[in-house]
Amino acid sequence: MSTQQSVLFDAPGPRARRVIMIGNVVGGIVVLGVAALVLLALGRKGQLDADLWTSLFTADAWQYYFIPGLQNTLRAAGFAIVGALVFGLVFGTGRLSQLRAVRVVSGIVVEFFRAVPVLLMMIFFYLLLGFNKVDDAPFLAVVFALVLYNGSVIAELVRSGVGNLPKGQGEAGLAIGLTPSQTLRSIQLPQALIAMLPALVSQLVVVLKDSALGQIITYNELLRAAQLFGVGNGNILQSLVLAAVIFIVINWLLTLVARWLSRFLSGRTAGATTTGPGIGNPTVVAGGPAEDAPAEAAAR
Repeated sequence: MSTQQSVLFDAPGPRARRVIMIGNVVGGIVVLGVAALVLLALGRKGQLDADLWTSLFTADAWQYYFIPGLQNTLRAAGFAIVGALVFGLVFGTGRLSQLRAVRVVSGIVVEFFRAVPVLLMMIFFYLLLGFNKVDDAPFLAVVFALVLYNGSVIAELVRSGVGNLPKGQGEAGLAIGLTPSQTLRSIQLPQALIAMLPALVSQLVVVLKDSALGQIITYNELLRAAQLFGVGNGNILQSLVLAAVIFIVINWLLTLVARWLSRFLSGRTAGATTTGPGIGNPTVVAGGPAEDAPAEAAAR
């Protein structure tokens, strides 16, 4: 098994490292200076007063606002990611179909929902469900929009995951008598799913962040709960800061899981494992005799 690595640029020399270090130090000083100026401005306006912050950590704040808001955020994200996985597998496999009509229809559906803004879909479904007097319209609108958008992204992950497998996988499946569709289902798709797992976990970060758009259509998720608490207690800035910290912690944990999965699974598939956009893309491409091992296992 061999490992191929693409080199984007040469390793920096001593002079370049000094320049980079100086740039980092200057950038850090500038950031700290801006942060200090912001804190001074907030202090002058009384936004750093202790009573504005201590009210965030009362039992009522968490019992009636932050915990219910977080639960609604996780609820919408949970339903959305399950629906997106189903949507992505169906249309991702459709884009790999041997039938041209299926590929064309799947491609149109995927590209359309990837192009439409998530917020626009949320508003559309909210108005549609509200007009038909459907119960819990805000929640359903958030879930439907997240399923369609993220499902389209996952469909592309499925297609690219299968496409990144060594050609020997498909050829080996055909050589042992499997049809192209059987080769896709039994050999290529399982390996692609393993390679996709880190990117799928990374997509959870996108789902969680986009669920905050539901506050525009009155879905009582974490951001809206923080806004309501802040308006009622006169500390909306502090409430939004706390909501941001909660989002950051959850997304950071998901990022760690994605990176761990990328390292853990890199040697367990003939495809490339990647953590997905925005989180770093460690890639391992395997070659050599081990490429046909999954196909031989499927034959057995």
